[in-house]
Amino acid sequence: MSFEFLKPVSDAVQAHAMLQPQHAIGNVIQIHTEHTGLPQLDGVQMVLIGVLENRRDENALLQLKSVDSVRKQFYELYPGNWSLSMVDLGDVHPGETVQDTYYVLKQITAQLLIKKIIPVYLGGSQDLMYPIYRAFDDIQYMINVVNVDCRFDLGDIEAAISSRSYIGRMVADQPYNLFNYSNLGFQTYFNSQDEIELLERMFFDATRLGVLDDDMRQAEPVMRDADLVGVDMAVVKAGDTAFAKANPNGLTGKQICSLSRYAGISDRTKVFGIFEIPIDATLTGAQLIAEMIWYFIEGYNYRAGEHPVDINEGFLKYRVPIEEEVLTFYKSNKTGRWWIELPFISNVNNKLKQHTLLPCTRKDYELACDQNVPERWLKARRKNEV
Repeated sequence: MSFEFLKPVSDAVQAHAMLQPQHAIGNVIQIHTEHTGLPQLDGVQMVLIGVLENRRDENALLQLKSVDSVRKQFYELYPGNWSLSMVDLGDVHPGETVQDTYYVLKQITAQLLIKKIIPVYLGGSQDLMYPIYRAFDDIQYMINVVNVDCRFDLGDIEAAISSRSYIGRMVADQPYNLFNYSNLGFQTYFNSQDEIELLERMFFDATRLGVLDDDMRQAEPVMRDADLVGVDMAVVKAGDTAFAKANPNGLTGKQICSLSRYAGISDRTKVFGIFEIPIDATLTGAQLIAEMIWYFIEGYNYRAGEHPVDINEGFLKYRVPIEEEVLTFYKSNKTGRWWIELPFISNVNNKLKQHTLLPCTRKDYELACDQNVPERWLKARRKNEV
């Protein structure tokens, strides 16, 4: 089993957990320590794992030694009204080569997916998303990936994989299991026009920072359709992390916590990762990452069990004629969330081989009523016809 490669949480961090008040997370969570060994995972819903690999980060000069600053801040928080069993499994240390680390991370993720346990990863460079994605190969066909990042990270697929090029490898490498890639929070001046045009040609989704500033609710349907969610901490503006290499513009601390909650509340999300944690992470930044984990768990606690969607019970159906199409929307009586149907197309090689329900917003329904076809529906259909 690959869990044997997990190194225990340090004695100093364990002592910090024990010093917390009785009801703080540090005294509630089970911790992998050298003394107690790996906790049993029976009945566990979520695990926390550090991955200390950053050799493929083009800007990293030193190895990431630990994510203990985040752990300490997380242990100091108080849980919400949760009925969640969570374990801190410790850290994956860098292997002799980066490929060794990738192999271990892929195996660990695959085992957790089989056990239906959600891993929350604290990294390291964001190219770690690639082996996590590959863990789905033998478990689930066609997955959706969401990257919360100021950059697309498509990169040059001919070059070696790096923290700026792993998405391109997801697209190009066999087996082809990437159905949709969505970016949340990109800033145009960090992305080449070639990448922007390539994203459009592949009918992938990208939501600019300014759009999220206007209405964060636009991100909820994107997260609702995600199997794997990764966050690059460079997407958060410098003023809210105090990281030395952060960007002047970006998401606020409040916004990134909202996105973390959306990821947690998504019935589909199976893996959540927070990457590009700097080796000299500030107390402010560590506190924010701890709060992101807290909000992800909070969202998970309020999952509604609406994936896969059963439209035969508890849904209102709306049919909207547009030109030669009739768009069918569904609204959940339970949560008020909306979906739009992407119908089976019999004369093409339909990738999903079924009627597909695409998460959307009430605004998409209102646009359809005004005779405007929602953009995400158009992209999903075109991609499905390729």
